[in-house]
Amino acid sequence: MAIGLIIIGDEILSGKRIDKHFPKMLEMLTARGLTLSWAEYLGDEPARIIATLKRTFASNDIVFCTGGIGATPDDHTRQCAAAALDVPLALHPEARDKIRERVADTAREAGVAPVYETPDNLHRLKMGEFPVGADIIPNPYNKIPGFSFKNKGRMPGEPQGIHHFAPGFPVMAWPMFEWVLDTYHADLFHQNPQVEQSVFVFGAMESVLTPLMEAIEAEFPTVKVFSLPHVGDDQAPRHIDLGVKGEPTQCNAAFIKLLAGLDLLQIAYRKVT
Repeated sequence: MAIGLIIIGDEILSGKRIDKHFPKMLEMLTARGLTLSWAEYLGDEPARIIATLKRTFASNDIVFCTGGIGATPDDHTRQCAAAALDVPLALHPEARDKIRERVADTAREAGVAPVYETPDNLHRLKMGEFPVGADIIPNPYNKIPGFSFKNKGRMPGEPQGIHHFAPGFPVMAWPMFEWVLDTYHADLFHQNPQVEQSVFVFGAMESVLTPLMEAIEAEFPTVKVFSLPHVGDDQAPRHIDLGVKGEPTQCNAAFIKLLAGLDLLQIAYRKVT
């Protein structure tokens, strides 16, 4: 079961706002012994959002999605999720209650009694309209929830994935995704510990290293070999960051083979500390 991230918003693609979700998601996952398998950026374009969600809903992946779940005309994610699932939107009763709590809190702060039936407050309830079958994600910042939708596949071959939708605001999305990880996915934490070991290789071309890399991946199929060229700086001259990553025992054995291969080729290297 892979973990994916979808970040939605014209403001990200235009550069008006710099995305902070990607590095934060890496941080949250790494702290729990998990890894991110893929990420996608989308604009506020309903057709593309629907097509993307149709594809990801048909998978077994755990998908985190940020942005576009508000109630303004440029927010399309809730509607697109429902369209991708071919289910209607409906006001979720728990979401309705949370939104009304927010209305009451706002009125209390202003020193007035809450009036739930004003046009503004009725419009706010649209933020609680989720695809039928969804569950809410609590929002500790302002109580306006996000939602999760789990595939109900019960037969072999049917998708078993789950999607989690949160606002685009980091102050809301991050604690909501932390809650999602700890509530839904704690059973996955630290199941597959990973390590990484590498060396700086000097004076060699990647084409010379390729046969060695291929041989190591063939011998250790659970290990990934990587090669990252660097133009050099004041810390190290031009070099290639060459290494292996994967399950600790296999990775350690693969790294020994990597060093032995470099020695055999008489290629200079320095271990990365």
